[in-house]
Amino acid sequence: MRTSAGVSPWVDSAQYHGAAHQRPQEFQVFVDKSRRPIASGRVRVAFMVHKNIQKVPVQSFNTPRGTLVVSTPEATALDLVGYQHHAGSLSQVATVLAELAEKIDAKTLAKAAATAPISWAQRLGYILERAGAENKTAALKTHVREHTHESTLLLPKAPRKNALRNADWKLYVNADVEIDL
Repeated sequence: MRTSAGVSPWVDSAQYHGAAHQRPQEFQVFVDKSRRPIASGRVRVAFMVHKNIQKVPVQSFNTPRGTLVVSTPEATALDLVGYQHHAGSLSQVATVLAELAEKIDAKTLAKAAATAPISWAQRLGYILERAGAENKTAALKTHVREHTHESTLLLPKAPRKNALRNADWKLYVNADVEIDL
């Protein structure tokens, strides 16, 4: 979703792209400035700051209550891995990504990656391959190779100890990813 404040959610975007199999417990909305969460009846809205919100690719959806502007499938995928701690677990993110993958355009994904930290692209590429969407990752892999020299952790807050290194994505795989379809 996008408002005059410049917002774009990701989990809710996945729902509009047909990839969320559970109704969100709260609407998660990106804004360019910090805002307090709001609630109206049973609807809760959480706001998260995204410093490049104006560069995030979006598209419009018509609803019975008006037009919503949501992030594209490619931007949604990047935000899911970047804000995985807000979306549940890494495995939940991977499950949504497995469903979202069919809507992702490989070249558009690499362009969208330019609006996000490179570590998000590294994690996303790895998870998409695990989800069987290798055909969506070639341009993203090229983007990662051109823009990073360091390996990162798949799960940022987990220890690196005994993690295997994935050379393709320059990623330490320090967590199991289970895709539940």
